Amino acid sequence: MAYRVIGIGNAVMDVIAPITDAQLEQLGIARGVMALVERERSDQLTAAASGARLVPGGSVANTMAGLGRLGLSTACIGRVADDDLGRAYVRQTVAEGSDFVNPPVAGAGLPTSRSVIFVTPDGERSMNTYLGISAELDESDVDEALFSDGCWLFLEGYLFDKDKGKAAFHKAALAARAAGGQAGIALSDPFCVDRHREDFRRLVAGPMDYVIGNVHEWLALYQVADLDEALRLAAADCGTVICTRSGEDAVLIRGEERVTAPVHAITPVDATGAGDQFAAGLIYGLATGRPLAVAGRMGCIAAAEVISHVGARPEADVLALFRAEGLV
Repeated sequence: MAYRVIGIGNAVMDVIAPITDAQLEQLGIARGVMALVERERSDQLTAAASGARLVPGGSVANTMAGLGRLGLSTACIGRVADDDLGRAYVRQTVAEGSDFVNPPVAGAGLPTSRSVIFVTPDGERSMNTYLGISAELDESDVDEALFSDGCWLFLEGYLFDKDKGKAAFHKAALAARAAGGQAGIALSDPFCVDRHREDFRRLVAGPMDYVIGNVHEWLALYQVADLDEALRLAAADCGTVICTRSGEDAVLIRGEERVTAPVHAITPVDATGAGDQFAAGLIYGLATGRPLAVAGRMGCIAAAEVISHVGARPEADVLALFRAEGLV
């Protein structure tokens, strides 16, 4: 099958369960915090998550799901173990409209990655993430034959923490570009940028055709205090540069073209997935040949939809929202 967009990222199963404040305290969970936990702690919390709902997550997987709902053929490259959570992750990802091209790994020693998310009655989410097997993704997981003419590649900065992840990114980017496609990355997190600044700089200036980051990530990447200066340096390195600004208009630069995409402020119900769905709307616009400003506005509309409800994936018909603004 020919895919329009392929994503590479952490395959993390979200285990979402209701909880009371008293139970949070009994389990020793910091309220409203995202914590990285070890395997033993993750097993304990997973067992405690009674009545849990399983939702396949991970930043890139959320973006691919959004693109799939917009009608593009998508695939996810990632690692899950051949365990209950891993098999459910593949099954549900396919049901959502994206192929998960890597079979679950048997006898791997590490279980499927998961984020155990406890939700109190007021909607506050306390996340406990175990990275598990997804962080072990390497270039052997990337099949160059998946990339066909015009395929777009989208990468997740979080996987840059290991050399094997970097090698997988480079292999995929070269394959996508060799097939006439475009390769891009989301910087993901300013702390991630701080840890791998020089490698990120080489990636942005090398095989990346487009890069998405927020204000803090761009400032961290170029170690400057002025956003315009950071974006000037970014545009000198990369063909298409996108900066989201947390409720303010997004900035998009391609060559000599610089545009803004308006953000219509709304009160968020749940900000989870805002960046993931911005990327989905943006990539949809770029991959279907829309003008830069239109692609940016599509990203803003998709992000606004997902923060209007609980969950990291769209519930409304986002393509219909595009039509309502005359974008398609």
